[in-house]
Amino acid sequence: MGLLTRFRTLRGLQPIRERELPEIARSIAIIMDGNGRWARRRGLPVAAGHRAGTRALRRTVEAAIDLGVESIAVYAFSTENWSRPHEEVEALMELFSETIERELADLAREGVRTRFIGRRDRAPLTLQEKMAALEETTAGNERLNLWIAFDYGGRAEIVEAARRLAESGIDPDEIDENTFAANLFAPELPDPDLLIRTSGELRISNFLLWQLAYSELVFVDTLWPDFGPRELREALAAYARRRRRFGGR
Repeated sequence: MGLLTRFRTLRGLQPIRERELPEIARSIAIIMDGNGRWARRRGLPVAAGHRAGTRALRRTVEAAIDLGVESIAVYAFSTENWSRPHEEVEALMELFSETIERELADLAREGVRTRFIGRRDRAPLTLQEKMAALEETTAGNERLNLWIAFDYGGRAEIVEAARRLAESGIDPDEIDENTFAANLFAPELPDPDLLIRTSGELRISNFLLWQLAYSELVFVDTLWPDFGPRELREALAAYARRRRRFGGR
């Protein structure tokens, strides 16, 4: 079902005893995989799978609110996705705009705050404007934080953080994990308690490499467009059955 990590982040914090660990994963990350396969199995164009995936995102976020989740980070478009066929990339850009206007606008009215992490300069200008507008209009929402990784790569994020530190002229002896983390794309993004990947693939595919260092991992066979409240509850239940020691006893 998944892989279990048992280490503690080295951030100067005291070891957490098992009984103090929350039974609910307050912060989760999701690799939304399987849209293309979902569409092909139904004889539909790939764009139809991506559109179905946006509906899966909405119902999953709504279910997460009811289940006590406070933060969700989703992998929407990676730096490697630009290599896909031009027609598919264009369709995805249009779909992102539609998603902001429909699914994400509805979630905003439910109290969801949306923020985008990654690059934006390669996206169409109209899409960049919609991203910025959604972030501004949802800035005061507190019911759940939704982080959308767009044109994002974990290695690129780490390289950029290193570049920022080098350009700042900081003394190397002053660099620690906290200093480095403060230079990531979204320093306020909480480290996920749980990563869920759909479609049966067993890898993290360059997603949140720094932040996932100590996350629990759950892999499910369900294709992303079929994912919903039941699958989310099962993943959270799997997390609740685990007890992490973070390197301690």
